[in-house]
Amino acid sequence: MRTRRGISYPRAHVCLDDIVFERRDFAGDNMACRKRRRLSPGIAGKRDFFDVLPDDLVISILSKLSSTAACPSDFANVLIVCKRLNKLAVRPLVLSKASPKMFAIKAKSWSESAHRFLKNCADAGNVEACYTLGMILFYCLENRGSGASLMAKAAISSHAPALYSLAVIQFNGSGGSKNDKDLRAGVALCARAAFLGHIDALRELGHCLQDGYGVRQNVAKGRRFLVQANARELATVLSSAAASNNFTRSWLTWSPHPIPHPNPRHNHRHQAVPGCPLLSDFGCNVPAPEAHPSSKFLAEWFGARGGVPGPGLRLCSHVGCGRPETRKHEFRRCSVCGAVNYCSRACQALDWKLRHKAECAPVERWLDEEGDGGEANGAGHGNDDVIAES
Repeated sequence: MRTRRGISYPRAHVCLDDIVFERRDFAGDNMACRKRRRLSPGIAGKRDFFDVLPDDLVISILSKLSSTAACPSDFANVLIVCKRLNKLAVRPLVLSKASPKMFAIKAKSWSESAHRFLKNCADAGNVEACYTLGMILFYCLENRGSGASLMAKAAISSHAPALYSLAVIQFNGSGGSKNDKDLRAGVALCARAAFLGHIDALRELGHCLQDGYGVRQNVAKGRRFLVQANARELATVLSSAAASNNFTRSWLTWSPHPIPHPNPRHNHRHQAVPGCPLLSDFGCNVPAPEAHPSSKFLAEWFGARGGVPGPGLRLCSHVGCGRPETRKHEFRRCSVCGAVNYCSRACQALDWKLRHKAECAPVERWLDEEGDGGEANGAGHGNDDVIAES
């Protein structure tokens, strides 16, 4: 609007969220421009208390959140709240306290950003991130040196799963040739992991003592370790069930019904045996132990590739393991049927109680079902070690 003399009045532009005052002098020059937030009379005198919180307090809260996160999304949702939380949530103190469940990344969701996040957590000193990223690099991405270094970093911090995984690598000579096996080193790593409470390591150590594998044979001590491993497994399952209020009396009773094979097409071929899937030594029908997030990642990674790690390579037949062979005939096969193979005696013992006991058939029957390819099969497995079922 103009006056009669042609001079313009000051103009005001109004927005929905903010009121913008644009003042101009009579010559048309812009003198000042400022924004004023629209506030109701009730909160006009109040301030945003989050902005005045000290960084140390916010970091302490984020550390508690990362240590109790049940899945990766619990922590990822914090990063998108605001720039301040995004900046403070990636501090080394917060990443070093991240829980193992925060690294339960799906294989289909693997990306460069996921790799970078695990790397930052490992650099911050998180032993679970070191172990998880080490397993992924060693077995999936075939970066043997970096993967073994990260697992060794976790093992130095007394991380039991990392110690046991390094023991499996030493037993099999993974990443190298058959001459690279170091049985004594594998037994030593197993003993350290078993001392820290790792059940599979204790079971593996018991089999080594019982068979004289990498250590002087001591059958009585080996059997005692195997009984201790089963007892620890039972105690772990019962304590976790009591904590989750999922206790059931059926776990403590012997199941008279046969165990069906997980694949229905095998049930007509093999007679199911009465018993329990796990801990049959104690007659306890308990569910299988939950696999580590890194083992789940390996199983999903190679499952998406048809279950074949590479030409002529095989996966460990225990469903909760996921480890692949790094060279041909690296894993030992069942001495009875020859149809399954395992990376360790602990995986063989677990899979025997879980499912293989119901489907294992003698070698003669297995060769008859294969047809006239006996010579080729025998030649193909000529260098394989065998595991005797117990």
